[in-house]
Formats: sequence, C-alpha cells, structure tokens
Amino acid sequence: MPATEGPLFRETLKDLQLDAIIGTVTSGRAGYDLVPFFHAPCQDPDTVRFRHEVFADLENPSCLASIEDFSRRMQVVREQLGQAGKLHYKLQKQALILAAAQTYCSAVVALCEELTAAGVRSSGLRAFTAFLDTYVSSGFFSGLRTDADGIRADLDAVSYKIRIDGGHVSVSPYRGEVDYTAEVEATFARFRQGAVKDYSSKLPTSVEIDHVEAQVLDRVAVLFADTFTRLKDFCARHASFQNPVIARFDREIQFYTSYLRHIRPLKEAGLRFCYPQVSATSKQTSAADTFDLALAVKLVRDKAPVVTNDLELTGAERILIVSGPNQGGKTTFARTVGQLHYLAALGLPVPGTRARLFLPDGIYTHFEREENRMDLRGKLEDDLVRVQRILAQATPRSVIVLNEIFTSTTLNDAIYLGREVLERVVALDLICVCVTFVEELASVSTTTVSMVSTVMPEDPSVRTFKIVRRRADGRAYAKVLARKYGLNYDALKERIHS
Repeated sequence: MPATEGPLFRETLKDLQLDAIIGTVTSGRAGYDLVPFFHAPCQDPDTVRFRHEVFADLENPSCLASIEDFSRRMQVVREQLGQAGKLHYKLQKQALILAAAQTYCSAVVALCEELTAAGVRSSGLRAFTAFLDTYVSSGFFSGLRTDADGIRADLDAVSYKIRIDGGHVSVSPYRGEVDYTAEVEATFARFRQGAVKDYSSKLPTSVEIDHVEAQVLDRVAVLFADTFTRLKDFCARHASFQNPVIARFDREIQFYTSYLRHIRPLKEAGLRFCYPQVSATSKQTSAADTFDLALAVKLVRDKAPVVTNDLELTGAERILIVSGPNQGGKTTFARTVGQLHYLAALGLPVPGTRARLFLPDGIYTHFEREENRMDLRGKLEDDLVRVQRILAQATPRSVIVLNEIFTSTTLNDAIYLGREVLERVVALDLICVCVTFVEELASVSTTTVSMVSTVMPEDPSVRTFKIVRRRADGRAYAKVLARKYGLNYDALKERIHS
C-alpha cells in the first residue's frame, strides 16, 4: 500500500470513503486503538485465510456472544483499575484492585468454558482456547483466584458498629447486639401518608470517600487487621495480574467483532457478504452482487434500496473502462472496486455473494479535486502531476482507480492524454478501473473491458445504477435530460416568446 499515513494513502482512504467506513467501525472503541489494524492491509494469502477462519467461528452466535461478554467484563476491569489509579485513599484503591482481579478471573474462566463448548474450528481461536485451558489450570491463576475469593469472603464477613455521640464517633466490633432497624421502621410505618413531593436537593456524589468515612474505615482495618493485611499483601503481589496474551487477545478480537457489528444491519436488510478467494499472483478478478459499503450503510439507514453489480476480469484483461450517462453510478462502481481490494487485503468479508480478488501492494486513486486558489497550477496541470505521481509509485502488483480524469480540457486532448496514461497502465500490467466520458479509451488495448452505466429503456432519463459489461454505444443523454427538465431548444424558445 502507499506508505501508511502518507499523502497518497490518505487520498486513497478519502476517495474510496474508507476513512468514513473505518471511522464508523471503530467508533466507541477508542480504548482499543483499532485504527492501526484497519490501516494495515496485507499481501499474504495465508494471513487473509487465517482471518476468514476466525470470522467463520464468530458467525456462531454462541461464540460471538461469549467473546462480546468477555470484552464487556474486561472493560469493567479497565474501568476499575483506572478508578483505582485516580484515588488517594489506599484502602479504597485496594478494594477496587481486588474487585478488578475477581472480574478478570470470572471473565477468563467463563471465556475458556464457553469457547470449549462452542467447538471453535479456526486455528487462531483453537490455539487461544488451548492457551486459556493451560492458563486457567496454572498455579498462578489458581492462586490469584483463590486468594481473591478468600479475601472477598473475609471482607464480606466483617461486621462492626458505629456509635455517634455528638461530635464523637467510635467504631467497635459487632458482637450480636440487637438490631432495632426493623422495629424502628415498623413503628414509623403508621405515619406514612403516601408519596409526597421530595424537596431534598441532590448532593454531588464522588467515587472517593470523604474524610469521615476514611477515618471510620481506618478503625475498621485496625479491628480486623489480619483481613486488611491480607488485602494489602494481595495487591502488592498481584499489582499486574492481567496476562499479556489475554490482554492482547481482548484488543485484537475487536478488529473482528467491530466489523461484524458494522455489517450486521446490512445483512439483516438482505445484503450478502462473502469470503473472497484471494491470491498474491493471479490477477483474475470477479465479484457478484457487490456494492459500495459506505453508500449501503446510508441507504439501509434511510430504508432505500441498494443496487448491486457484477464485475469480471479474465485472462489478460486488466482494465475496466466505465462510461455512460452522468449520475448513473459510475463513480460508485469504481469506488466499490477499490473497496473490495482493500477490504479483502484486511481479511474482512466483502460485499457480494462471491468474489475472487488480487492482493495488491498498493491501491492508488485519482478523483476530481476542487481547485485550490492558493495553488498556482491549473486544473489540467494538477491532474497531470497527480497521475504522474501515482504512475511513478505503482508497480505491476498495484491497483489504480481513476475517476473522470482530464475533464477540464478539450475532447481531443482528453483522448490523447487518456491514451498516454492507459498505455503506461497497460505496460505495468496492473489492475485498473477508469471512469471516463471518453468512450474511445475502451479500445486502447486488448486488456481493456468496456462497462456502461445503464438507463431505463422506456425512459432514458431514469438511471438504473446497474453497470453492465458491453461496448460503449456513444449515446448522448444530455438531450433527454434537457427535454425532461424543459431545457431543450424548443422548450426554451417557447418560454422566451411567451
């Protein structure tokens, strides 16, 4: 890929709307720092297939539910430890560390049991399940769990009484004295007259205890010195109780679950996803019933239909030349081709019922840019500079997406420049999709395939957004649109005279 975070890489993400997709997928999971995973497409088919296997396991609802429950518990662990790090009172810090350790232990044990019961098949999850089984049986984990549960039981057994006499507060052991709570409540119950308006003010609450509570707890710790000494020793011994492999799994599995959560509404709407066949050598490319993932999310949210398309490059074919009327879905189709290759290189399920895709070393895009007033270059010069920069970096293993290049010049110049660019693309023998108004480019080489955006036969002004494989027919749709909106010559002439 273009150097990660470099200008060409950022342009690719923006042009293909991958930046929006990645932003939505990782939203709400900032603590995991997932963006680097989605900025690292790979060229290794084995890595892609490894990820496909994990995704296939996660299609099992019980397996996915187990992992999502584990992630929620681990989030609680992080919150508890985070709170402990911010508190000043040592006994309160120690109590939160103990709680975090217990949450961690229960999360790990539950995940181990549930993954075993789910019968995972992927090499990744099978290896991790085996690791969990060994870890849970280890002396360290058994000791951590036993110590934590024992200290919690001792703390739950602590009973004491407080005597308040004016400004003096005393703390002493509870020795079975009579508890008058029930009697007091019963005595005053007769005076209740139903719900009344609450005039009390809500006082600000704080996680950290106040100085009076701290002094009471200090005295309780003196009364039950053995229990609180064990708590102190536990926190010292298990300050870093989380296993790094488990912590790493908790982060990396979010790469899978966040994407599955993102595409779930689309699948529920009837759209299909598949695991593409991938290759680092074969450039045979195809996809059936595919679509623009970024656009589909918006359309499904608005309850609008999503149009799917097919594509195929066989034999020596390398270049898709997409032409046809404006607003017919050509740019969306080109974006889809780029998205397919990028998502496939991440090892993700891709839009469509089937797909066969090449794993590129880079995806380069050229989409129209608004003119920058601070830039002294003209539109045509800017196009030439950007295309030259792409061709200088592209290799035979790259994918290029060109969208409406050289629209600012004359038709003859656009034909000449377009041919020059495509001849260099042909020489590189790379995969390319080129959206253009210049239909002559479809016959530049035997490696090119013509695809055309279609319209409704009975009303050429209505776009179908279907892109089909056929020769460009040279039909102009401007007159149809002008007639539909009353902008053709006869309509304008009549309006002027009237």
